[in-house]
Amino acid sequence: MPDPGHLTALEEQIDQWRNYLRRRQAIHSVDVAELEDHLREQIAVLTEAGLAPDEAFLVAVKRIGDLDTLSREFAREHSERLWKQLVATPSESGGPPAAARTDAFVAFGLAVAAAIAIKVPGLFGIDLDGHNGFYVRNLCLFVLPLLTGYFVWKRQLDVRTVRWLAAAFVGAVVLVNLYPFAPEGATEGLTGLHLPIALWLAVGIAYAGSRWNQVGGRMDFIRFSGELFIYYVLIALGGGVFSGFMALIFESIGIDIEPFWGSWILLPGAAGAVLVASWLVEAKQSVIENMAPVLTRLFTPLFAIMLVTFLVTLLWTGRGIEIERDVLVAFDLLLVVVLGLVLYSISARDPQSPPGVFDVVQVVLLISALLADVVALWAIAARISEFGFSPNKLAALGMNVILLVNLAWSTVLNIRFLRGNGPFTDLERWQTAYLPVYAGWAVLVVIVFPPVFGYI
Repeated sequence: MPDPGHLTALEEQIDQWRNYLRRRQAIHSVDVAELEDHLREQIAVLTEAGLAPDEAFLVAVKRIGDLDTLSREFAREHSERLWKQLVATPSESGGPPAAARTDAFVAFGLAVAAAIAIKVPGLFGIDLDGHNGFYVRNLCLFVLPLLTGYFVWKRQLDVRTVRWLAAAFVGAVVLVNLYPFAPEGATEGLTGLHLPIALWLAVGIAYAGSRWNQVGGRMDFIRFSGELFIYYVLIALGGGVFSGFMALIFESIGIDIEPFWGSWILLPGAAGAVLVASWLVEAKQSVIENMAPVLTRLFTPLFAIMLVTFLVTLLWTGRGIEIERDVLVAFDLLLVVVLGLVLYSISARDPQSPPGVFDVVQVVLLISALLADVVALWAIAARISEFGFSPNKLAALGMNVILLVNLAWSTVLNIRFLRGNGPFTDLERWQTAYLPVYAGWAVLVVIVFPPVFGYI
């Protein structure tokens, strides 16, 4: 029976090999997953034949390297590694496969389907400007099932997984539309806010496929989420410029296109853009891989400076955070953005690199965010003690506690890594293992909060 220590070392070697391939400009995440499957099959055969796990890894990489240029490139670039002698070959022929046009057609077809679907309720008299809350509850359900279906098709998931994913979406549709929410009630707004968080886990399971139970698979999903956000913002900025020019040229002939634009272009375009941005992440990874680390390294110190300045000002002036609901929501969004920066910087970092200045900056950001979260929790507790519990206050309290636990242990693991008392992979494992906690809390808010608070 293989030694557990050897198996751990083997998984670390595979993680490093996978991370290298993932950073290549010409390879897609689905290709990395396929290559990893082949690698693991070769390792299994070799270990059954009597080789030690590390020896089986080296031989398996050599065998795949004979077929794949990227593996040979991996061996050449890591000159200090033993596998360079095993993998590097004189032949440099071959190249990456061409991108499938079918992928683009499917993605854009689903984008059009999302844009059309979001207008269908209007045929039944349900418009966006109405006050029945339909779009508040259902907005994400026009997009996320299609996005999940896109990855189900790409990853060719097994029938059992597809059934569970379908059941999750069907259950969400039934639940949010059968609950008798009060018009413009707090629980309805909380449902609309937390349902996308809960269902994003389903998207992640579809995206990672068979690798969801592995740290690398969940880390890939974190990376995808960050890159999707960047692409979506870029598309939104481009759409804003386009809409401005469109309004300008039509205004020059006395036509106001704002009603048409808002109803027929803006919302359907926003829905379809999620699918388009997802396809761009898959098809154009080399572009964003160069941009995203730069953005992370730019905004991480900026947010750290902002939070440190805020905390110093808070202590200097002796003022507390206003306990108005909108202020607390904005504060929580800030903490979520900070956590997003931490997550994405972790996913973009080479786990084998030694601690550096940026890691120190990230610890400063984490400590500042942790202290800011404590201040926010104090403000929420003060509001609850003064006015009692409400759906919004309890949801904010739960989210801040979840953020507090994540930030606190992330800070501990980061400090251990800086001091050389723990590997960076511990931080990766913690963050990826914590993802279901956010989804679980969101599910609780969506299912339990409305009946407990009388659907108000």
